[in-house]
Amino acid sequence: MDICKLSQDIQAETEKIIVGKSDRIRLIIMAVLANGHVLLDDLPGVGKTTLVKSISLALGCRSGRIQFVPDMLPSDIIGMQIFNQKTGDFEMRQGPIMTNLLLADEINRAIPRTQSALLEAMEERQISIDGQRFSLPSPFLVLATQNPVESESTFRLPAAQMDRFLIRISMGYPQPEEERQMLRSLGDEIPFDTVRAVTNDAELVEAQRQIAGIYLSDSVADYIVALADRTRSHPQLMMGASPRATRGLYRAAKAWAAMEGRDYVTPDDVKFLAHPVLEHRLILKSSARFSGKTSSKVLEEVLAQTEASPSLDTLDHEG
Repeated sequence: MDICKLSQDIQAETEKIIVGKSDRIRLIIMAVLANGHVLLDDLPGVGKTTLVKSISLALGCRSGRIQFVPDMLPSDIIGMQIFNQKTGDFEMRQGPIMTNLLLADEINRAIPRTQSALLEAMEERQISIDGQRFSLPSPFLVLATQNPVESESTFRLPAAQMDRFLIRISMGYPQPEEERQMLRSLGDEIPFDTVRAVTNDAELVEAQRQIAGIYLSDSVADYIVALADRTRSHPQLMMGASPRATRGLYRAAKAWAAMEGRDYVTPDDVKFLAHPVLEHRLILKSSARFSGKTSSKVLEEVLAQTEASPSLDTLDHEG
């Protein structure tokens, strides 16, 4: 399978709807190919849900959507056992989580108890109902959107859930020319029916299996570990990158290399992906926040202070 071409086809279909966000689209495609969950964090109305829906259509997988609200219960997500009076037995009523691509819209509008219903599903690809475990379809990916925590009626996602998202990205406002193009091309209604499915769930699983075989040298692996370790000892961070973050960056770098048409990972792949993969997992100390520091600035310092040198076998692959 040509993963480079597959990623280009998915992007081309998505860009029938989304204007001027090629870099964000590529990062989401990378996360899908790396079997990782995505969090889109931005202001209302900038196109988060539209982007996720467009990519879902291009992927051609079974998808479901949950609109998170404060009075939602965990059973509204994972399902429940219901007693059938006619048969005298309990029957399983599946929740919308039983799908390949779950659009969790405005995830931080739900109370923490409801948000936690996704923890097991995101990590283990299974759910538990009344002591019984049910496997989720493969692949299973959460593409979530959230509004800034300063917005009304929102709840901050716990660190355990943030750590389960492979990447967090923001859309940002479009440039004036991009917005004019959007108005001219989309008109009064978003033409989702023009987006063609270019793959399916079976092909995605095969692509993920193929990406696992991408070569990553010991020196690049050491670079990933060094970055994570430096965040854990940084004096301005209360919490650094977890081992789950290290594994996420490892998988993301392999997927990115495959999308670039290579069968090996370079340190530049790791460096490029460090911000979307690591930044949202870092928690600043109060003193650092008061002094105007941000997780992004701290991560820039970590990247500047951590050297990476490609190994001889990586150079052989490049040659």
